[in-house]
Amino acid sequence: MGKRIYVADTTLRDGSHSIAHTYSIEQVKRIGQALDEAGVDLIEISHGDGIAGSSYNYGFQKTDEYELYSAAASVVKNAKLGILLLPGIGTIEDLKKAAACGVNAVRVATHITEADISAQHIKFAKSINMFVTGFLMLAHMSTPEAISEQAKLMESYGADYINIADSAGHMLPEQVAAVIKAVKAAVAIPVGFHAHNNLGLATGNTLAAIDAGATWVDGTIGGLGAGAGNTQTEVLAAVLSLRGYETNLNLYKLLDLDEQEVEPLKNHPQVIDSTSLMLGYAGVYSSFLLHVKRAAEKFKQDPRDILVELGRRGMIGGQEDMIIDVAYQLSKK
Repeated sequence: MGKRIYVADTTLRDGSHSIAHTYSIEQVKRIGQALDEAGVDLIEISHGDGIAGSSYNYGFQKTDEYELYSAAASVVKNAKLGILLLPGIGTIEDLKKAAACGVNAVRVATHITEADISAQHIKFAKSINMFVTGFLMLAHMSTPEAISEQAKLMESYGADYINIADSAGHMLPEQVAAVIKAVKAAVAIPVGFHAHNNLGLATGNTLAAIDAGATWVDGTIGGLGAGAGNTQTEVLAAVLSLRGYETNLNLYKLLDLDEQEVEPLKNHPQVIDSTSLMLGYAGVYSSFLLHVKRAAEKFKQDPRDILVELGRRGMIGGQEDMIIDVAYQLSKK
Protein backbone atom coordinates (compact mmCIF):
# COMPACT_ATOMS: atom_id res chain seq x y z
CA MET A 1 0.00 0.00 0.00
CA GLY A 2 1.00 3.63 -0.43
CA LYS A 3 1.35 6.21 2.30
CA ARG A 4 -1.29 6.48 5.02
CA ILE A 5 -3.87 9.22 4.48
CA TYR A 6 -6.08 10.31 7.38
CA VAL A 7 -9.59 11.57 6.66
CA ALA A 8 -11.56 14.04 8.75
CA ASP A 9 -15.28 14.19 7.96
CA THR A 10 -17.10 17.46 8.69
CA THR A 11 -20.63 16.52 7.60
CA LEU A 12 -21.90 17.26 11.11
CA ARG A 13 -20.17 20.68 11.14
CA ASP A 14 -19.63 22.16 7.66
CA GLY A 15 -22.73 20.31 6.49
CA SER A 16 -24.70 22.21 9.11
CA HIS A 17 -24.39 25.37 6.98
CA SER A 18 -26.24 23.74 4.12
CA ILE A 19 -29.23 22.69 6.24
CA ALA A 20 -29.40 25.90 8.31
CA HIS A 21 -28.05 24.22 11.48
CA THR A 22 -31.08 21.95 11.96
CA TYR A 23 -29.46 18.63 12.94
CA SER A 24 -31.47 16.63 15.46
CA ILE A 25 -30.14 14.27 18.12
CA GLU A 26 -31.29 11.22 16.18
CA GLN A 27 -29.73 12.43 12.93
CA VAL A 28 -26.43 13.06 14.71
CA LYS A 29 -26.50 9.58 16.22
CA ARG A 30 -27.22 7.84 12.93
CA ILE A 31 -24.69 9.84 10.91
CA GLY A 32 -22.03 9.77 13.63
CA GLN A 33 -22.30 6.02 14.10
CA ALA A 34 -22.23 5.37 10.35
CA LEU A 35 -19.15 7.57 9.89
CA ASP A 36 -17.42 5.75 12.73
CA GLU A 37 -18.25 2.34 11.28
CA ALA A 38 -17.07 3.50 7.84
CA GLY A 39 -13.56 4.15 9.16
CA VAL A 40 -13.34 7.95 9.26
CA ASP A 41 -10.40 9.05 11.43
CA LEU A 42 -11.89 12.26 12.84
CA ILE A 43 -15.56 13.25 12.99
CA GLU A 44 -16.17 16.97 13.42
CA ILE A 45 -19.45 18.21 14.91
CA SER A 46 -20.63 21.69 15.89
CA HIS A 47 -22.53 24.67 14.56
CA GLY A 48 -21.20 25.48 11.10
CA ASP A 49 -19.29 28.43 12.56
CA GLY A 50 -17.97 26.37 15.43
CA ILE A 51 -18.83 25.90 19.07
CA ALA A 52 -21.03 28.72 20.44
CA GLY A 53 -21.77 29.82 16.86
CA SER A 54 -25.53 29.67 17.37
CA SER A 55 -26.50 33.34 17.19
CA TYR A 56 -28.39 35.96 15.24
CA ASN A 57 -25.24 36.78 13.26
CA TYR A 58 -24.43 33.21 12.18
CA GLY A 59 -27.82 31.54 12.42
CA PHE A 60 -29.44 29.79 15.35
CA GLN A 61 -28.98 26.07 15.95
CA LYS A 62 -32.16 24.01 16.26
CA THR A 63 -30.89 21.68 19.00
CA ASP A 64 -28.66 22.51 21.97
CA GLU A 65 -25.11 21.88 20.83
CA TYR A 66 -24.01 20.09 23.98
CA GLU A 67 -26.86 17.62 23.63
CA LEU A 68 -25.61 16.95 20.10
CA TYR A 69 -22.04 16.41 21.34
CA SER A 70 -23.22 13.94 23.97
CA ALA A 71 -25.33 12.13 21.38
CA ALA A 72 -22.36 11.79 19.05
CA ALA A 73 -20.06 10.66 21.85
CA SER A 74 -22.51 7.89 22.75
CA VAL A 75 -22.09 6.23 19.33
CA VAL A 76 -18.57 7.16 18.15
CA LYS A 77 -16.29 4.38 19.40
CA ASN A 78 -13.20 4.47 17.16
CA ALA A 79 -12.77 7.88 15.52
CA LYS A 80 -11.67 11.05 17.25
CA LEU A 81 -14.72 13.24 17.97
CA GLY A 82 -13.92 16.88 17.40
CA ILE A 83 -15.39 20.35 17.32
CA LEU A 84 -14.38 23.51 15.51
CA LEU A 85 -13.55 26.51 17.69
CA LEU A 86 -13.07 30.05 16.40
CA PRO A 87 -11.45 32.25 19.06
CA GLY A 88 -13.77 35.17 19.68
CA ILE A 89 -16.82 32.96 19.17
CA GLY A 90 -15.93 29.87 21.21
CA THR A 91 -14.18 30.17 24.57
CA ILE A 92 -12.14 27.95 26.84
CA GLU A 93 -15.24 27.53 29.02
CA ASP A 94 -17.13 26.25 25.97
CA LEU A 95 -14.26 23.85 25.30
CA LYS A 96 -14.44 22.52 28.87
CA LYS A 97 -18.17 21.86 28.50
CA ALA A 98 -17.62 20.06 25.19
CA ALA A 99 -14.91 17.88 26.71
CA ALA A 100 -17.32 16.95 29.51
CA CYS A 101 -19.73 15.71 26.82
CA GLY A 102 -17.11 13.33 25.41
CA VAL A 103 -15.44 15.51 22.74
CA ASN A 104 -11.73 14.62 22.58
CA ALA A 105 -10.46 16.73 19.66
CA VAL A 106 -10.66 20.37 18.62
CA ARG A 107 -9.72 22.26 15.50
CA VAL A 108 -8.85 25.82 16.51
CA ALA A 109 -9.57 28.00 13.49
CA THR A 110 -8.36 31.51 12.71
CA HIS A 111 -8.10 33.74 9.68
CA ILE A 112 -4.97 32.95 7.69
CA THR A 113 -3.13 35.96 9.19
CA GLU A 114 -4.28 35.63 12.81
CA ALA A 115 -2.75 32.43 14.21
CA ASP A 116 -1.55 34.33 17.29
CA ILE A 117 -5.09 34.51 18.70
CA SER A 118 -5.21 30.71 18.92
CA ALA A 119 -2.44 30.33 21.51
CA GLN A 120 -4.49 30.07 24.70
CA HIS A 121 -7.08 27.75 23.13
CA ILE A 122 -4.52 25.34 21.67
CA LYS A 123 -2.48 25.28 24.87
CA PHE A 124 -5.54 24.66 27.04
CA ALA A 125 -6.83 21.89 24.76
CA LYS A 126 -3.46 20.14 24.96
CA SER A 127 -3.48 20.50 28.75
CA ILE A 128 -6.64 18.36 28.88
CA ASN A 129 -5.18 15.81 26.44
CA MET A 130 -7.21 16.77 23.39
CA PHE A 131 -6.05 16.09 19.84
CA VAL A 132 -5.57 19.61 18.45
CA THR A 133 -5.52 20.95 14.91
CA GLY A 134 -4.35 24.44 13.99
CA PHE A 135 -6.87 25.40 11.30
CA LEU A 136 -5.94 28.34 9.03
CA MET A 137 -8.90 29.67 7.02
CA LEU A 138 -9.20 31.61 3.73
CA ALA A 139 -5.77 30.52 2.55
CA HIS A 140 -6.18 32.30 -0.80
CA MET A 141 -5.79 35.64 1.03
CA SER A 142 -2.09 35.21 1.86
CA THR A 143 1.20 33.95 0.43
CA PRO A 144 2.83 30.54 0.98
CA GLU A 145 5.66 32.19 2.88
CA ALA A 146 3.38 34.16 5.20
CA ILE A 147 1.12 31.14 5.75
CA SER A 148 4.16 29.08 6.75
CA GLU A 149 4.98 31.59 9.49
CA GLN A 150 1.42 31.36 10.81
CA ALA A 151 1.63 27.56 10.78
CA LYS A 152 4.86 27.71 12.79
CA LEU A 153 3.08 29.75 15.45
CA MET A 154 0.33 27.14 15.81
CA GLU A 155 2.96 24.41 15.96
CA SER A 156 4.75 26.29 18.76
CA TYR A 157 1.51 26.44 20.76
CA GLY A 158 1.26 22.65 20.64
CA ALA A 159 -0.94 21.79 17.64
CA ASP A 160 -0.80 18.14 16.54
CA TYR A 161 -1.20 19.07 12.88
CA ILE A 162 -1.84 22.10 10.69
CA ASN A 163 -4.86 22.24 8.40
CA ILE A 164 -4.95 24.70 5.50
CA ALA A 165 -8.48 25.67 4.46
CA ASP A 166 -9.55 26.98 1.07
CA SER A 167 -12.66 28.38 2.74
CA ALA A 168 -13.82 30.23 -0.37
CA GLY A 169 -13.18 27.42 -2.84
CA HIS A 170 -11.08 29.97 -4.76
CA MET A 171 -7.70 28.27 -5.06
CA LEU A 172 -6.31 26.48 -8.10
CA PRO A 173 -4.35 23.21 -7.78
CA GLU A 174 -0.98 24.87 -8.32
CA GLN A 175 -1.75 27.39 -5.56
CA VAL A 176 -2.74 24.62 -3.18
CA ALA A 177 0.47 22.72 -3.95
CA ALA A 178 2.62 25.80 -3.35
CA VAL A 179 1.05 26.47 0.06
CA ILE A 180 1.19 22.87 1.25
CA LYS A 181 4.83 22.48 0.15
CA ALA A 182 5.81 25.66 1.97
CA VAL A 183 4.01 24.71 5.18
CA LYS A 184 5.31 21.14 5.02
CA ALA A 185 8.85 22.49 4.81
CA ALA A 186 8.30 24.89 7.70
CA VAL A 187 6.83 22.60 10.37
CA ALA A 188 7.70 19.21 11.81
CA ILE A 189 4.09 18.11 12.33
CA PRO A 190 1.64 16.75 9.73
CA VAL A 191 -0.17 19.06 7.32
CA GLY A 192 -3.74 18.77 6.08
CA PHE A 193 -6.14 20.43 3.65
CA HIS A 194 -9.81 21.43 3.66
CA ALA A 195 -11.47 22.19 0.30
CA HIS A 196 -14.70 23.76 -0.95
CA ASN A 197 -16.09 22.94 -4.37
CA ASN A 198 -17.22 26.36 -5.60
CA LEU A 199 -15.05 26.11 -8.73
CA GLY A 200 -15.44 22.33 -9.07
CA LEU A 201 -11.90 21.74 -7.83
CA ALA A 202 -12.39 20.24 -4.37
CA THR A 203 -11.25 16.69 -5.17
CA GLY A 204 -8.51 17.85 -7.56
CA ASN A 205 -7.21 20.36 -5.02
CA THR A 206 -7.24 17.69 -2.32
CA LEU A 207 -5.13 15.41 -4.53
CA ALA A 208 -2.79 18.32 -5.24
CA ALA A 209 -2.43 18.81 -1.49
CA ILE A 210 -1.60 15.11 -1.00
CA ASP A 211 0.95 15.23 -3.81
CA ALA A 212 2.55 18.21 -2.06
CA GLY A 213 2.83 16.32 1.24
CA ALA A 214 -0.52 16.59 3.05
CA THR A 215 -1.48 13.49 5.03
CA TRP A 216 -4.77 14.75 6.53
CA VAL A 217 -7.66 15.66 4.22
CA ASP A 218 -11.25 16.74 4.83
CA GLY A 219 -14.52 15.70 3.27
CA THR A 220 -18.26 15.59 3.81
CA ILE A 221 -20.79 12.94 2.84
CA GLY A 222 -22.46 13.89 -0.44
CA GLY A 223 -20.35 17.06 -0.40
CA LEU A 224 -22.80 18.55 2.12
CA GLY A 225 -21.38 21.90 3.17
CA ALA A 226 -21.20 25.64 2.76
CA GLY A 227 -21.30 27.08 -0.75
CA ALA A 228 -21.19 24.34 -3.36
CA GLY A 229 -20.07 22.00 -0.60
CA ASN A 230 -16.87 20.18 0.23
CA THR A 231 -14.83 17.33 -1.17
CA GLN A 232 -17.11 14.29 -1.04
CA THR A 233 -15.83 11.79 1.50
CA GLU A 234 -17.09 8.85 -0.54
CA VAL A 235 -15.38 10.20 -3.69
CA LEU A 236 -12.18 10.59 -1.67
CA ALA A 237 -12.48 6.97 -0.54
CA ALA A 238 -12.74 5.79 -4.13
CA VAL A 239 -9.97 8.01 -5.51
CA LEU A 240 -7.55 7.30 -2.68
CA SER A 241 -8.13 3.58 -3.15
CA LEU A 242 -7.44 3.85 -6.88
CA ARG A 243 -4.21 5.67 -6.10
CA GLY A 244 -3.15 2.92 -3.72
CA TYR A 245 -3.15 4.99 -0.54
CA GLU A 246 -3.81 3.34 2.81
CA THR A 247 -6.94 4.50 4.67
CA ASN A 248 -9.48 2.98 7.04
CA LEU A 249 -12.40 3.96 4.79
CA ASN A 250 -15.14 1.54 3.72
CA LEU A 251 -16.52 2.83 0.42
CA TYR A 252 -19.78 0.86 0.49
CA LYS A 253 -20.65 2.07 3.97
CA LEU A 254 -19.97 5.67 2.96
CA LEU A 255 -22.17 5.29 -0.12
CA ASP A 256 -24.97 3.81 1.99
CA LEU A 257 -24.69 6.68 4.46
CA ASP A 258 -25.07 9.22 1.65
CA GLU A 259 -28.11 7.52 0.13
CA GLN A 260 -29.90 6.64 3.36
CA GLU A 261 -29.19 9.62 5.63
CA VAL A 262 -27.55 12.60 3.96
CA GLU A 263 -29.35 12.95 0.63
CA PRO A 264 -32.79 13.11 2.34
CA LEU A 265 -31.49 15.98 4.52
CA LYS A 266 -30.67 18.31 1.65
CA ASN A 267 -32.92 21.36 1.30
CA HIS A 268 -31.45 22.01 -2.14
CA PRO A 269 -29.15 20.10 -4.49
CA GLN A 270 -25.49 20.40 -3.48
CA VAL A 271 -24.36 21.66 -6.87
CA ILE A 272 -22.29 24.45 -8.37
CA ASP A 273 -25.01 26.96 -9.23
CA SER A 274 -24.31 30.51 -10.37
CA THR A 275 -24.18 31.91 -6.84
CA SER A 276 -21.87 29.29 -5.37
CA LEU A 277 -19.60 29.55 -8.42
CA MET A 278 -19.36 33.29 -7.79
CA LEU A 279 -18.33 32.59 -4.20
CA GLY A 280 -15.29 30.81 -5.54
CA TYR A 281 -14.63 33.28 -8.33
CA ALA A 282 -14.84 36.31 -6.02
CA GLY A 283 -13.00 34.60 -3.16
CA VAL A 284 -15.81 34.94 -0.61
CA TYR A 285 -16.20 32.80 2.53
CA SER A 286 -18.38 29.82 1.58
CA SER A 287 -20.68 30.08 4.60
CA PHE A 288 -21.88 33.47 3.30
CA LEU A 289 -24.00 31.74 0.63
CA LEU A 290 -27.37 31.49 2.38
CA HIS A 291 -26.91 34.94 3.97
CA VAL A 292 -26.24 36.47 0.54
CA LYS A 293 -29.26 34.79 -1.02
CA ARG A 294 -31.52 36.14 1.74
CA ALA A 295 -30.08 39.66 1.47
CA ALA A 296 -30.44 39.60 -2.33
CA GLU A 297 -34.09 38.65 -2.02
CA LYS A 298 -34.78 41.28 0.65
CA PHE A 299 -33.21 44.14 -1.31
CA LYS A 300 -34.08 42.81 -4.78
CA GLN A 301 -30.46 42.57 -5.90
CA ASP A 302 -28.51 40.08 -8.01
CA PRO A 303 -26.64 37.90 -5.47
CA ARG A 304 -23.69 37.78 -7.86
CA ASP A 305 -23.26 41.55 -7.56
CA ILE A 306 -23.27 41.28 -3.77
CA LEU A 307 -20.62 38.56 -3.88
CA VAL A 308 -18.36 40.51 -6.23
CA GLU A 309 -18.53 43.51 -3.90
CA LEU A 310 -17.87 41.38 -0.82
CA GLY A 311 -14.84 39.90 -2.57
CA ARG A 312 -13.62 43.36 -3.58
CA ARG A 313 -13.80 44.44 0.06
CA GLY A 314 -12.00 41.31 1.28
CA MET A 315 -14.74 40.34 3.73
CA ILE A 316 -13.90 37.43 6.05
CA GLY A 317 -15.78 35.10 8.39
CA GLY A 318 -17.35 37.05 11.26
CA GLN A 319 -18.41 39.93 9.01
CA GLU A 320 -21.78 38.47 8.03
CA ASP A 321 -23.45 41.75 9.06
CA MET A 322 -21.67 43.46 6.15
CA ILE A 323 -23.70 41.35 3.70
CA ILE A 324 -26.83 43.32 4.58
CA ASP A 325 -24.89 46.57 4.38
CA VAL A 326 -23.55 45.77 0.91
CA ALA A 327 -26.97 44.67 -0.37
CA TYR A 328 -28.54 47.86 0.99
CA GLN A 329 -25.89 50.08 -0.58
CA LEU A 330 -26.27 48.37 -3.95
CA SER A 331 -30.05 48.87 -3.79
CA LYS A 332 -29.53 52.62 -3.43
CA LYS A 333 -27.37 52.94 -6.55
